[in-house]
Amino acid sequence: MSKLILYILFISIIITSKSYSESKCEWANEPGVTCINIVKKINNTSEFSEENINKYIITREEINKAGSNDLIDILKTIPGLNFTQSGPKGQQASLFMRGTGSNHTLVMINGIPINDQSTTQGLHDFGVDFIQTIQQIEVFPGSSASQFGTNAIGGAINIILAGDYEDKITFFSDNKSNYSFSSNKTSFFDENVINFKIGAVREEKLSVRSDDNEDKDKVNNLTLNLNHEKYLSPSTKFFNTIYTRQTISEYDGSASNQEGFEGDNKMFSFQSGLKSNDRNKNYDETIFYYTKYDREYDESGTIDNYYSDIFGLKYQLSRKYNEIFSYGLGSDYSYNWGEFENRGSYQASTKGNIDNFALFSNLGIKIADNKNLSLFLRNDNHKKTGNNSTYKISYNHKIKNLDFNIARMTGLRNPTIYELFGTDNSGYSGNRDLNPEKSVTNEIGFKLNLKQNIDFSSTFFKSNINNNIEYINNKYQNDNDDIDLNQNGVDFLLEVKEKNTRLKFYSSFLSSKKENGADQLRRPKKNYGINYFKKVYEGKNKEFNFNILYNHYGKHFDTHSGNYSTVEMDSTDIIDLILNKKFGNFDFYLNISNLFDETYQRPHGYNQEKRFFKIGVKY
Repeated sequence: MSKLILYILFISIIITSKSYSESKCEWANEPGVTCINIVKKINNTSEFSEENINKYIITREEINKAGSNDLIDILKTIPGLNFTQSGPKGQQASLFMRGTGSNHTLVMINGIPINDQSTTQGLHDFGVDFIQTIQQIEVFPGSSASQFGTNAIGGAINIILAGDYEDKITFFSDNKSNYSFSSNKTSFFDENVINFKIGAVREEKLSVRSDDNEDKDKVNNLTLNLNHEKYLSPSTKFFNTIYTRQTISEYDGSASNQEGFEGDNKMFSFQSGLKSNDRNKNYDETIFYYTKYDREYDESGTIDNYYSDIFGLKYQLSRKYNEIFSYGLGSDYSYNWGEFENRGSYQASTKGNIDNFALFSNLGIKIADNKNLSLFLRNDNHKKTGNNSTYKISYNHKIKNLDFNIARMTGLRNPTIYELFGTDNSGYSGNRDLNPEKSVTNEIGFKLNLKQNIDFSSTFFKSNINNNIEYINNKYQNDNDDIDLNQNGVDFLLEVKEKNTRLKFYSSFLSSKKENGADQLRRPKKNYGINYFKKVYEGKNKEFNFNILYNHYGKHFDTHSGNYSTVEMDSTDIIDLILNKKFGNFDFYLNISNLFDETYQRPHGYNQEKRFFKIGVKY
């Protein structure tokens, strides 16, 4: 099946490869002006050290082309990311980055961590996040503790909300009354920029645990985002960001086709600060942040509640000392409080708080025009685990069209509030003597510019996690047997950028092992895919676009949802097709997801969406 799909894609590319014309920048106010590109300062970097940060950027343009509806739709095109979701959209979803655990990925908004402290293991639920108000996404694979802090053993994902100055309204629907809606409006006055976004999603397609048409599990999402900037001078601005969303999802419990199960997941985030960036590459940022989660689950009248609050203050600076050295310094204080009460047959509760004070720095050395050395340091002083330091050292060497990089980095995950203070009806009582999980990662990567419009990049990595926290004999404990969890693999990315054609081929090969040498669950050994976009002009203010997304998700092991044995899950080959026709200020869309109507579960026992059609318009 996969060979047939690849063949169809290849023929499509050949057929359309000759019809193109010069792409114009819609943002340009005058000839030669470049399109707007968002540049977000990476935490704990300076001019020369920032060159050694491995990252992928997904722009708003790419999100639109992919016809994406939620974060998972667009993140699955990044090498090294694997997802499982307990049913269709709106259900709980976990991300495994480079074979690490689902609680080893740090998630941020505008560079500020937002991982929910009311979860058992501090992981982020990607299933409740929708993409209507998101402007750009940055993915940082590999241990990123020295840049962003704890939880980033596998890597980090940064969601950028500001920077969208295009006023627009978008609406999608299908023949089942499912819809998605988004609107963006920006106003400028007296050195102020105010941007307001709203997004809404309603979907009801299938049951999580059954194909019974009488038990379709639906999701309703509402997202609001307000961004404000006040320019005090050309190089200094005061800013505020408010982001809030509510996702209400029906779900099933341990048995199939259950009714009366509903989750209400609310989240609020506020950021306020001052930024300064002058012509000499000097950068200063002070930011206050607050994030709140309020989750309620109704299981046929039994109510479970989960709450958490995070607030903090961060300051960082970066300076270019001369043409050889750059450096950065900063600090970050965060206070985390969490509480939950699970009142079902499995009863658990917790209430507690932790705080953390971090100091970080970096040094970039431009050894020569084609050689660069970077050092990143961070120390986290945690309320329960004390002082723990992380580092990254990276060397970059450019030889003509080849960009070569080698790095060594360490990671850190501190225990969660539940692991420290929680209780349950099985006799567990929090272990306040837990130590943090730690990791070491080595990377070798390169980027090769084959032609002006063809780039090929690859990263080889090997990492291990030690002191991992496990649930043993009704208690969370650090595993001190000196046997690490090991991950190693290689990621590939080939990008072809013609005038009106974009082709991206991505793949990853992974080995993620348990302590006994067996494969870890839900980590395929191989994934690959193709994202092909084509723009065909037909005349002034008229164009036709199509985008093909193909994703192969490899064979892997999982836990049987009924008898809890280990089972092998077959691979899947999913194709999405997006057609777009433009007339003046109107864009009309036809999206076909799961084109060949493949039936599959991921994880075992949880149905994923079959083929469906959506039509949409953007003005």
